[in-house]
Amino acid sequence: MARRLIASPSCPRAAVGLLLALISCMSACCFSLDSDVNTFPVSSFCYPETRLRPYDLSYIRVDLPPWFSSLSIALESDVDLEIESIEQVPKSNLPMICFRDGSPPLPDVSNTSVNGLVLGSLSNQSIERIQGLQNVEQCYPMQKNITIRLTNEQISSGVWYFGLFNGVGPTRTQSKMIVRGSAYSFSANVSVEGCKASGMWGQNCNQTVDSLSCSPLDSSNITGSIPYVSYNQTRGSVLSCNQTSCFRNGEVKVYTVNIMEMSEELSIIVTNLSFSSALSSNTGGVGNISLLCFARYGGIASAALHDYSGALDGEPFVIQSPRVGRWFITILSANLSKDQGGIKVSDMTVCYSLEVQIAECPVAKAGPNCTWEKYVLQTFLRIPAPFESYYLPVSEKMSSNSANFLLEPLISNISSGELNNTWTYFLLDIPHGAAGGNIHLRLSSDTKIKYEIYARFGGLPSLYSWDYYYANKTNSSDSSMFFKMYNSSEEKIDFYIIYAREGTWGFGLRHVIGSSSKDQTTMSLSLERCPRRCSSHGVCKYALDASGLTTYSFCSCDRNHGGFDCSIEIVSQQGHVLQSIFLIASNAAAILPAYWALRQKAFAEWVLFTSSGISSGLYHACDVGTWCVLSFSVLQFMDFWLSFMAVVSTFVYLTTINEVHKRTIHTAVAILTALMAITKATRSANIILVIAIGALGLLVGWLIELSTKYRSLSYSFGLCLNMLERWQYIREWLRNIVKTFFRRFRWGFLIAGFVALTLAGISWKLESSESYWIWHSLWHVTIYTSSFFFLCSKANPINGDDERPPDGNYELTRQDSFSRVE
Repeated sequence: MARRLIASPSCPRAAVGLLLALISCMSACCFSLDSDVNTFPVSSFCYPETRLRPYDLSYIRVDLPPWFSSLSIALESDVDLEIESIEQVPKSNLPMICFRDGSPPLPDVSNTSVNGLVLGSLSNQSIERIQGLQNVEQCYPMQKNITIRLTNEQISSGVWYFGLFNGVGPTRTQSKMIVRGSAYSFSANVSVEGCKASGMWGQNCNQTVDSLSCSPLDSSNITGSIPYVSYNQTRGSVLSCNQTSCFRNGEVKVYTVNIMEMSEELSIIVTNLSFSSALSSNTGGVGNISLLCFARYGGIASAALHDYSGALDGEPFVIQSPRVGRWFITILSANLSKDQGGIKVSDMTVCYSLEVQIAECPVAKAGPNCTWEKYVLQTFLRIPAPFESYYLPVSEKMSSNSANFLLEPLISNISSGELNNTWTYFLLDIPHGAAGGNIHLRLSSDTKIKYEIYARFGGLPSLYSWDYYYANKTNSSDSSMFFKMYNSSEEKIDFYIIYAREGTWGFGLRHVIGSSSKDQTTMSLSLERCPRRCSSHGVCKYALDASGLTTYSFCSCDRNHGGFDCSIEIVSQQGHVLQSIFLIASNAAAILPAYWALRQKAFAEWVLFTSSGISSGLYHACDVGTWCVLSFSVLQFMDFWLSFMAVVSTFVYLTTINEVHKRTIHTAVAILTALMAITKATRSANIILVIAIGALGLLVGWLIELSTKYRSLSYSFGLCLNMLERWQYIREWLRNIVKTFFRRFRWGFLIAGFVALTLAGISWKLESSESYWIWHSLWHVTIYTSSFFFLCSKANPINGDDERPPDGNYELTRQDSFSRVE
């Protein structure tokens, strides 16, 4: 399903040297992407042509470093889909491309992605729709050519995925004996560029960005204007970042600050604000003029695109529980102007002192005054599944030999003024390359659970900042795209975070202080490959993305279920029984040709048709999940091989060659059909190949028959003394051949055989994943019935079949013998 990435500064290096690599770069797959003079290529990946069959998918991972400037994606495919006709195409057959930040997209989880499918074309004009895709994804119909460029002003650094799908929906993971639908091929070129100069940013690397360096703040120097005067060396620490800056009115100043640890607050304050103008070199206060501040995680903040905004009017601008990573702070003036001597001056220079403070708690503490408990969970790996693990707190308060642990000994006992607003935090880490796994959280208790659960990537969750949450059965993130809840009740909470991002996750439990000491609540946190082990209706498998850097899991469901976790019943129990009866019992039609072959003492054909019907019935019994007498692969091989042999033997039976020649033809055909059945048994081209082989066997049989019965033709030509006698001889010979051909068959049965064969072809053509059981059952009946009619169409040999053209020598010999007798 996934191909290995071929990576280099431009294209794959071939063993034959640089010349071949340069030629490869000129191919359709690898084409150059122009870079700006201020940028340099960070990486370039060329993905060779990949073919996606119906219901297949392929993921491509792109790593964007913090200094990247743009991401360029170019795809070429053979998809021929008109934008106007997309609404008429079923989603199960629609090729599409989806984007997601941090982990692979999966439109099958909910209908949100598919129902929100952007029906327009994917281009730079529509790219704004894929901004902020941390917990959502954006899907577009696949196009013949896609060329887009995403800049660091649009998307943040980190890991991005885009997935290519050939049909989505519950039936995508359903087990199918056949797969009907059109496949498409694609090739891709992905290029990442970075800024050459340090401290430059923006899509053209022309925006100056000042990086703030922070150091621990001495408690004796903390000013009263900062809200963290209560922090000290025992409760927590404060990192301070300071810089004095000036800019002209209309300009902006951009700063970056890196948060390395889980922090409580990020505070921004401006002091010593002053201005100067071209008319006056004096500086002075600006009165009630203020500056605007925009903050954004991972990308340049602007008035149009930001996470937080506010005015720096003397009060700190505070961001609660900021995420770990790089933050961008943009400061600009708010209509700065002043009258000087009756002249309105707008060309002013603003100067200020910027102070950014990051408040951190000790490792085991969090919350106001660092009084709430925070636990770092230790990872315990499970073998042999890749990246599967469970997490337990590192604490002296508890000991557990299982994957579950009690909450009551660990919860915080100090509130922040509200009895129902006490939090306890747990931190866990998703390793690099495990973004295709799922976080599984369970809480169980004998009484009603009094906890609310909030999850957040890269930071501590709160009531105002979270990615997913569960408060009760009616108040949760169940409508979110990657949040899946199972069998939750007042005494049990059970949910998954699907395809969790790699990195640090924070889980916060909001609870009430003073709960009964008899309460026993058990918690379990784990990283699993497939939700609920595919609901016991499938097999959990895993594969690598196209780069080979991320492993993702997926369910391969049985014939009755589908969905990403095999929880959707596609075929009911009654329908399963009905389909089983049709697919298995329809092979009883093999009795017809087997009976006729036995009656005619054609024992080889009798064995073939009997074995074909039995093996097909056993194969379908195993395929529908009823009973497998042998392994599925063995049954599939036997079914297709014997079916191929039965078709060809029907053709060979129509000849009258002797058993020696028949055995020779059957041996050669057995070798060819066995190779077809063991390689790609279910491909549609096999039907045409088998019929062609059967027709060839029939033709060879007739040629052998003709060469045997009319081999005296060459000698007769030598005895004919004139052209008239030779022409009469040839005409008589052709007349006997035509007469023999018409006497050879019972034409009523032959026509009925062709009608049944036509119906079999129609049934095969109408087969689909949904209606396979009914049409394939009709295929069994019609194909065996056609063989029966073809066998019956062969007439018994008559004396006329041995008639030969008149032989002059024979007549002369008889005359001579009669005269001698006389």
